[in-house]
Amino acid sequence: MNKQFIFLLLSIISISCQNQEQKIDPQTVFKYNEHANVTSLDPAFAKDQRNIWVCNLLYNGLVKLDKNLEVAPDLAANWKVDTTATVYTFYLKKDVYFNDAFAKARTITAQDFKYSLERLTDPSVASPGAWVMSNVKEINAIEPLELQIVLKQPFPAFLGLLTMKYCSVVPEGSNNLREKPIGTGPFYLKRWQENVKMVLRKNNRYFEKDEEGNSLPYLEAVAITFKTDKQSEFLEFAQGNLDFINAIDPSYKDELLTTDGELKEKYVPTVNLVKAPFLNTEYLGLKVDSKTSELQSKYVRRAINLGFDRNKMIKYLRNNIGTPAHNGFIPKGIPAGGSVTGFSNDPEEAKKLILKYVDQTGDNNPSITISTGANYLDLCEFIQKELQKIGLKVQIDVMTPSTLRQARKAGQLDVFRSSWIADYPDAENYLSLFYSKNFAPNGPNYTHFKNEMYDSLYQKALTISNSKTRTELYKQMDSLIIEEAPIVPLYYDQSVRFISKKVVNLESNAVNMLDLTRVKKK
Repeated sequence: MNKQFIFLLLSIISISCQNQEQKIDPQTVFKYNEHANVTSLDPAFAKDQRNIWVCNLLYNGLVKLDKNLEVAPDLAANWKVDTTATVYTFYLKKDVYFNDAFAKARTITAQDFKYSLERLTDPSVASPGAWVMSNVKEINAIEPLELQIVLKQPFPAFLGLLTMKYCSVVPEGSNNLREKPIGTGPFYLKRWQENVKMVLRKNNRYFEKDEEGNSLPYLEAVAITFKTDKQSEFLEFAQGNLDFINAIDPSYKDELLTTDGELKEKYVPTVNLVKAPFLNTEYLGLKVDSKTSELQSKYVRRAINLGFDRNKMIKYLRNNIGTPAHNGFIPKGIPAGGSVTGFSNDPEEAKKLILKYVDQTGDNNPSITISTGANYLDLCEFIQKELQKIGLKVQIDVMTPSTLRQARKAGQLDVFRSSWIADYPDAENYLSLFYSKNFAPNGPNYTHFKNEMYDSLYQKALTISNSKTRTELYKQMDSLIIEEAPIVPLYYDQSVRFISKKVVNLESNAVNMLDLTRVKKK
């Protein structure tokens, strides 16, 4: 065939596809921006928010979280757990189809789930979600719609783990899911120009319906841009070219919000401000086995916690977005969260503790270095000025995010600003950061905290299925963390969304998931 003819034919097809997309009613397209490129559309790599959000639109799992963070059915109609709390049996919904964008459409089976979950631990896949399956002994497809998962030992938070997007179902034997995703979700991939734009289209085979029996989703398409400049993103939103902004950047926070955290009057007619608790604790980590005597001293660690005003910090530096961390490490929104009394500002007591340290060690010039990324420099500078008033010299080392992460994991940082966002809605996820067997670099215990009582309570909690009893153990562990002070809780985050008033039914949730299944535009 003539090369010129082939080129002409491809051009006609391309123009035809573009014209087809242009015919979509703009009122049925939801538009948002990501500051970095989506790295993969394979759910096995749904680690970062930008990947998780898109995968949530393309895929489903056995179970999901409802708006109250309770585990609810997704593709599993129901399930049961045996008396040993190690055998989970899931019964799948009938007539759920994979989309036919890149393969012939067919219904899901238990074998697909077996394949999808087992590939997480396949070395050739190298999924960052392999740890989710670490307590799984075996997975069996009992019947076409009956799946059995056997654990090595009881783990009460297992159902919560299965709500993660890593655990989404893909067809057995799938290839190149990064670029050609095949899922069961409300949308499918139509077009992806990396670092520029992604278009998802409505999946007409999607299994969910609304209360009136209408097929979901209501939207015809989702359009995602990848503008790295946050000021440009804000301007696009202000001009009506984006339907919402997730979170707020210092470059425009004072344009949108008052110091009390309310929407400024000029935006009230066109924008809805939606705040919701977010399972994210922002904190300073203190490496307790540091070579510096300051951090080995509980006097100094507690003095840091008492030496600055969290209320003032949140009001003036965060426009009242977030809740000052006057409780433990576990945030409100999950059992045991917010139930432990933490630290409040008490500079006089902080000074006394620093003097006790000086008397004990003879170190007349105690000092620490806080390592942080540029986005949190203002918070660290505020803490620096406050702590110097109590007799503790503070230096700040600004690092790139990747360098900070690597150095923290390698145990090279004495004091580091960090955050912990819940992977699943169980307090164990937070408390695992202080279990001695999770010492970094082999686990998330970056502070190298070690306490025999704490380890004993942690191990006991893993064996108890009764939620009330487990919650009491969680509270005891959180109290120990406050007492020994290997961290400095700063604030419990909030998800903040600025949503166009044209958008209906876009709900917030404590894990900040983007769910467009029931969203409409008017």
